[in-house]
Amino acid sequence: MTRSELILGGQKSGKSRRAEQLAAAWLADPGHRAVFIATAQPWDAEMVERIARHQRDRAERVPGIVTVEEPLLLAEAIRQHSHPDTLVVVDCLTLWLTNLLMPAEFKENQPLAHIPHTPVAIFLEAIGAAPGPLVLVGNEIGLGVIPLGREVRAFVDALGSLNQQVAQRCQRVTLMAAGLPLTLKDAA
Repeated sequence: MTRSELILGGQKSGKSRRAEQLAAAWLADPGHRAVFIATAQPWDAEMVERIARHQRDRAERVPGIVTVEEPLLLAEAIRQHSHPDTLVVVDCLTLWLTNLLMPAEFKENQPLAHIPHTPVAIFLEAIGAAPGPLVLVGNEIGLGVIPLGREVRAFVDALGSLNQQVAQRCQRVTLMAAGLPLTLKDAA
């Protein structure tokens, strides 16, 4: 297992499934532990059901993984749970960035916040300082048409910037498409 891997892809590309497979392989060693840091927030009834379904599916596919819900303080969660014998999976960076830029009290017609430098910088430091392996999952949303609306374009730009910064710090970067991994970087 590499020390750090960023898994990118579109919705339903297989990125979370790949992270779960890596966690299951890690847990095959009886001396290993795995922690799943979930960044999703249950904003509406559909999201409540989606989160519950993901929890059930993950428990079935990766028995033994411990789930921690942390929508905002990602660096702190990594620092708390990362150990040489513990794989930390973060799913997903896109929702984490959404939580930072558009908090739950976000109002329609309110301007999108600028990407907060401090939480991102602290998170990037946590990647490098983690004593155990990390698997980070995020969406690649910059491959499609240019979105209408200033706020949506600003979010696409912010996510693209975050993905680039995280990719620079990870040993491996994998792009998922149709359930298949394509290795973009392998410095392991």
